[in-house]
Amino acid sequence: MPLKKIQQELEKLANQSQAKILSGFFKTGPGQYGEGDIFRGIKAPQTQAVVKKFYATMSIDDTVSLLHSPFHEDRLCALLILVKKMQQGDKNLQKSIYTVYLENTAYINNWDLVDLSAHHITGAYLLDKSKTPLYKLAKSPLLWERRIAILSTFHYIKLGIFNDAFTIIEQLLDDKEDLIHKATGWMLREIGKRKQTELERFLKKHYHNIPRTTLRYAIERFPEALRQQYLKGTF
Repeated sequence: MPLKKIQQELEKLANQSQAKILSGFFKTGPGQYGEGDIFRGIKAPQTQAVVKKFYATMSIDDTVSLLHSPFHEDRLCALLILVKKMQQGDKNLQKSIYTVYLENTAYINNWDLVDLSAHHITGAYLLDKSKTPLYKLAKSPLLWERRIAILSTFHYIKLGIFNDAFTIIEQLLDDKEDLIHKATGWMLREIGKRKQTELERFLKKHYHNIPRTTLRYAIERFPEALRQQYLKGTF
């Protein structure tokens, strides 16, 4: 019953004109990273309101069923429910959520879905455990699994723990996807916000192998003069 109710709620919020805008924004055309994804046209605050209303009554099984929806907003809603349950659940529930998350990465198939969930679920669960699953994801042929790997390290970065992020970023320097370069650059920038000397050490070590997109994201918060030095290689 909760699953049917949340689906009905999401259907009521659908907006065709907004769906068209979102389809363009998330690159759903042929050959693009979000090819084939479909949208209801629900804005983020509306999705958050649905999550708040239903997450307490949704079972994990129902949430996974919602995650299997063809609609992007339904999948986002399911992931945000899992995040809330993860944050409030006991160790057994957290393990179950972590497990179903990795079993269903095929449905976590756009950058916002990854970015709003990975560090809260895989990152948080593996905090005091081996990070081997993240290194395995970083080698995946699937773009979104590789993005899950690097975004999961955001949980550690916020705690001042950078080693796993640096290791996975090194592993992804040769990646072919710009969405990975943006994600690694973002995580480097987050490290720099907390300890710029660590970021600069990494940049100097890998400068000649860092994709330009990654570099631009990483140094975005640098003073302009220093930013130009890195862009020109004169630091």
